[in-house]
Amino acid sequence: MRILGINALFHDPAAALVIDGRTVAAAEEERFSRRKHGKRPVPFSAWELPEKAAAWCLRRAGLRPQDLDAVAYSYDPRLARPAEAMGLDDPWDHLRQTYAREAPGFLRAALPGLDVGKVRFVPHHMAHAASSAFAAPDAGDSSVLVLDGRGERASHLAARRVGDRLEALRAQELPHSLGLVYEELTDHLGFLRSSDEFKVMALASHGSPRMLAELRRYVYPTGDGGFHATGVPWHEFCPPRGADEPWTQEHADVAASAQAVLEETLLDLVRWLHGRTHHSVLTLAGGVALNCVANSRIAREGPFSRVWVQPAAGDAGTALGGALLLAAGAGDAPEPMAGADLGRDWSDAELGAWLKTAAVPFERPADIAETVAEALADNGIVAWFQGRSEYGPRALGHRSLLAHPGHAGNLERLNDVKGREQFRPVAPMVLADRAAEIFDGPLPSPYMLFVHDVAASWRERIPAVVHVDGTARIQTVDPAQEPLVARMLGAFERRTGLPVVVNTSLNTAGRPMVDDPRDALECFGSSPVDLLAIGPYAVRRGDFFRATGNGRA
Repeated sequence: MRILGINALFHDPAAALVIDGRTVAAAEEERFSRRKHGKRPVPFSAWELPEKAAAWCLRRAGLRPQDLDAVAYSYDPRLARPAEAMGLDDPWDHLRQTYAREAPGFLRAALPGLDVGKVRFVPHHMAHAASSAFAAPDAGDSSVLVLDGRGERASHLAARRVGDRLEALRAQELPHSLGLVYEELTDHLGFLRSSDEFKVMALASHGSPRMLAELRRYVYPTGDGGFHATGVPWHEFCPPRGADEPWTQEHADVAASAQAVLEETLLDLVRWLHGRTHHSVLTLAGGVALNCVANSRIAREGPFSRVWVQPAAGDAGTALGGALLLAAGAGDAPEPMAGADLGRDWSDAELGAWLKTAAVPFERPADIAETVAEALADNGIVAWFQGRSEYGPRALGHRSLLAHPGHAGNLERLNDVKGREQFRPVAPMVLADRAAEIFDGPLPSPYMLFVHDVAASWRERIPAVVHVDGTARIQTVDPAQEPLVARMLGAFERRTGLPVVVNTSLNTAGRPMVDDPRDALECFGSSPVDLLAIGPYAVRRGDFFRATGNGRA
């Protein structure tokens, strides 16, 4: 079966292609359109489809729209109820539902030749669940928990995988939503809702959960696998913050309290689910599953032996999940994800042609890994563009900014390069076989979806990657899966004695991650980055600006 998955209705539009149960390609529309998150999650944008991502997925496999056996659209309008009946203040939601019902026609217009009869509506949370339960390696029969802002009429799904089937066990009806409560706080704290929730998580580490008892009046588990989460009067907890205003300790304390009540509620849901399934493996999806602090507490205090989180846990991942669900239903055994590198790539010859067209001076060193390690050891910042781009919000060694972790000032330096708030941490990548001596937490951790305590003896050695609470959101690197990154880490350790390198996404604030060579050159040219490692080629900042003649070397 050749199945194209589509996520479009709310935010993070994306496409994924599954052939005979194997994930061939997956990409988010933002990487093509250069609009962060693809679009805003408002009813008036619900008609917008991931047209470029879908077309690329088909090209990757040499398929035409008429070659597809099915298209999975990760929302089923037949399950929805009027917004007012669900207790939601969303007067234009009826427009969103109209667009959803008409999605087959919109898809036919976007993909000429597509048979609209092949479009299947897949329930939103079942698509989330399939993206995790079917994609997780070595999971087998396992439990799956989905939490986000909303789907058709719920904000949560507890389910179990039995063979290649998913069985729903419990769903929490709207308006109760942990995701929406966290979104509302994001907006109250002056950040962009449905986008900047991770900033609230980072800010929470600077605060104390002193308002937790009061917040429990509004957010709490109900003991039956569900929860109450609605109606929080955030203005009673702290004054709203303007987007350009500095944050205060009160803002940080509210964030810490919200983070704590989220974690408490999630632990109750996890324990309830384990009591029904008695599985050893739990998989997580939905936007709430991108909260790596909560994930770590689930792994540490929950009853499951192993926790796996979908790297594209947000709505983008439902494109993959919808396709996997239809594949499993058709008898194609879904294959686990081999990695998150499912997007575009270019051959060495193609990258060289890009550089020549741009009239950029470049070199081809004997080993780009050694060249990068030398630049990092000299405290340079490196833009790293290698292989296929990542699916999901994390840079995992394909579209990354790299730096030396041993200089504390590199945190501020990178946040300045990216135009980010200074309270936000950067992450370490580390060789998998060295991780346990430095970091305490779930291992391996290849997708940066857990936080780990940094060993006391290492905190002064790698200060740039240690958050204010003594933790780090790590990425472990397996040489068998990421040989080039592993070689670079080994070369850096030979020069510095540190098996860790700073890794943050290759982008600047408010812009999607770099995806194609043009994006890489634009980012390199507009940011104080010392070296661009693009495929086997190296572009040095001094040479770049001497060639352009603007004297900014």
